Amino acid sequence: MTTVFEKIISGEIPSARVYEDEWVVAFMDAGQVNPGHVLVATRQPYETLMDADEASAAAMMRAARRIALAVEKAFRPEGITILQANRPAGWQTVPHLHLHVLPRYANDGVDLTWPRKEPGMETLREYAARIEL
Repeated sequence: MTTVFEKIISGEIPSARVYEDEWVVAFMDAGQVNPGHVLVATRQPYETLMDADEASAAAMMRAARRIALAVEKAFRPEGITILQANRPAGWQTVPHLHLHVLPRYANDGVDLTWPRKEPGMETLREYAARIEL
């Protein structure tokens, strides 16, 4: 299935592009949360960060940094949120690897909350031991 981002990247759907290189294409989010909200998508149609190769993942973050600096200069937000979500349970709405460069302002209506759990150091060490790199 071809995603809306693949259609944007191929030029089939018009977009307001901000940046592109051999790895990524960045364009204005059609659903601007705040002015300057940019999406950075991989050229390759990876579904999630875990599916991507390291070069594409690294290029996406390099582009996000560069775009965040430019957004900061252009829009003077009070902060910037870089958000990358994977799979529907992780808040991903388009099954194509991308991240958001989102200018933020106090009381802008954007909310990102979760219940904080503090399992203790012994449990944290058990969790850490399960992660094999």
